[in-house]
Amino acid sequence: MREALFIRKNKDRWLQMEELPGQHPDETAQEFTELVEDLGFSKTFYPGSKITQYLNALASKRYLSIYENQKQSASRLKRFFMLDLPLIIAKHHRTLLISFLLFILFVAIGVFSAKNDSGFVRQVLGNDYVDMTERNIREGHPFGVYNSGNEFLSFLYLFANNFRVSLMVFSGGLLLGYFTITMLLQNAIMVGVFEYFFYTKGMVQASLLTIMIHGTLELSAIVISACAGLVLAKSWLFPGTIKRLDALKIGAKEGLAIALCSFPMLLMAAFFEGFVTRHTDMPLWLKLVIILLSLAMMAGYLVIYPLYLKKKINAAAFV
Repeated sequence: MREALFIRKNKDRWLQMEELPGQHPDETAQEFTELVEDLGFSKTFYPGSKITQYLNALASKRYLSIYENQKQSASRLKRFFMLDLPLIIAKHHRTLLISFLLFILFVAIGVFSAKNDSGFVRQVLGNDYVDMTERNIREGHPFGVYNSGNEFLSFLYLFANNFRVSLMVFSGGLLLGYFTITMLLQNAIMVGVFEYFFYTKGMVQASLLTIMIHGTLELSAIVISACAGLVLAKSWLFPGTIKRLDALKIGAKEGLAIALCSFPMLLMAAFFEGFVTRHTDMPLWLKLVIILLSLAMMAGYLVIYPLYLKKKINAAAFV
């Protein structure tokens, strides 16, 4: 059977399983059996096809619903963050890597531009901010901006603002990813310019150790939101072997799930920035502990755990 005929014959059933999965255990088991049969056929005749990857992911999800979520007391929120979301992230690891590499590239562009254009720092950061920071440096409080304002109100404002930015980065995927890329560019260039400014003052190390207390999570959330926007854009631009509208529905669903991953990160980042970063005289070891724990959490949840979970369910499903 040709691949196009195989897809046309079964795609409605697959989409129904994905969008409206069976709720009764017998229905779930039957759907899993059918998916394994379809996957076996696809792997035999179309081993390198995207439809094989699609069926593998769908069968894996159905396997999890049978064997990994038997405890009735487990909340749906726990299932989402411990099972569904990591699998979606694993599926789009390449897009996440592209988002990360673009961010690093744009940061480098910001550093290069600031180095070669003396007015670029003020153009990006603003005259008021640069003047205030230079005054704080002369007075011996280079990061005094983080000491101002009420802690709780700062926390609320920072979370609301960062969440708005992340939402805009994700929703930019609706316009073929243009605004996703441009907003990622703007934020990354600002980071590069900011660090180069402190480098010219001989304070890049102190800057990184202070800013990254909250920046590790905050910048990770931006990269994740950009990944979500690119997933949305990619589903519209490159639907593969399924209808463009069906691909867009899947991309929107999975992109939104990835975007929601940034919610707890932004919450924690706002807490750190509002309550912790302001204590710029805290011991070096404590700063390093916070930053390294944040990095470990990001790497563990976004890279290591999704790969482990994917490997585990694939091995169990086809024993």
